[in-house]
Amino acid sequence: MDYYEMELGKAARVLVEEMLAVKHGETFVITADTESDRRAVNATAQSAFAVGAKPMVIWLAAPMGVGKAADPMLPVDALSEALKQADVWAEFNNKWLLYSTPFERAVFGNDKIRYINLVGMNVDMMTRLIGRLDMRQLATFMYKVTDMTKKAKKVRVTTPRGTHLEFENNPEHPISCDVGKADVPGIHYLPGQIGWTPELQTIEGTLVFDGSIVPPCGLLTEPVRIKVEKGRAVKIEGGKQAAEFRKWLESFNDPHMFRLAHICYGFNPGAILSGNIVEDERVWGATEWGLGYQSAEDCPPNGIPAVSHTDGICLNSSVWLDGVQLLNEGVVIDEHLKELAEEIAKEARGY
Repeated sequence: MDYYEMELGKAARVLVEEMLAVKHGETFVITADTESDRRAVNATAQSAFAVGAKPMVIWLAAPMGVGKAADPMLPVDALSEALKQADVWAEFNNKWLLYSTPFERAVFGNDKIRYINLVGMNVDMMTRLIGRLDMRQLATFMYKVTDMTKKAKKVRVTTPRGTHLEFENNPEHPISCDVGKADVPGIHYLPGQIGWTPELQTIEGTLVFDGSIVPPCGLLTEPVRIKVEKGRAVKIEGGKQAAEFRKWLESFNDPHMFRLAHICYGFNPGAILSGNIVEDERVWGATEWGLGYQSAEDCPPNGIPAVSHTDGICLNSSVWLDGVQLLNEGVVIDEHLKELAEEIAKEARGY
């Protein structure tokens, strides 16, 4: 028997039936590349077929870049047209299509599409992050955190490794709350993340990535220290990986790549630091910062028109909302939420 063969069947069913609410007769497109886990892709397609949908799996050669940096290596027009006809699109690509030209054409040219980002998804992740997750309990917690964050005017984030950032929120910017409900048209993500774009010009301080940076570094063996002024990375210091990150950003010859694009909380109790950014940015108590591209939908009115995008992880984060502490080094300490957070963690452990 294959690894997690039984558990994978359950996770695929939860994804197709409960999260995406795939219906009889719907066209369900799965995209994957040559770095994707075939078992996870096939199990999802089988579950879609079992409910009467029409699954189509599109396999692509893995591009050398992500976002629009992947465009030169993609069949852009053919892929775009296929996705524009889909009712549901699950992206399993390891080198993600998110923010690419086919992505923009599909999600902004197809009012009915339900897109879910599952980049780099594998059997182990599907089991831990979907199949074993109590989504109702997690949703209750995350909706409360989202509401608190929406109301906050000023936010402060620190970590033991040296992050110290302060910024203001913009009430016009939406806050995403990914709790596993992807049953309506739009862009959806794996459960366990809350994300938003602050008032970018107000972000000031020091950002220290100590988990992973994807792309280009993957798991970090040493912290990458970034000085931030008015929402822009103005100095990147550290060892070899800091140099690798700086050179990668510079390689695009695009000043927008040095702009901070969003912050996210990680709240999936099954997530572990793995080097797969979709999982890493959901590690409980971590915060994640994106640099580069951001859509006008998430950052009105114009977004950030960068050529690509990268995400970095700050582990064991402490967060204050208008001076009231929510997290202390990754642990929920808000008096109204800490018991629920402890119960979610207990459920994930199985004891």
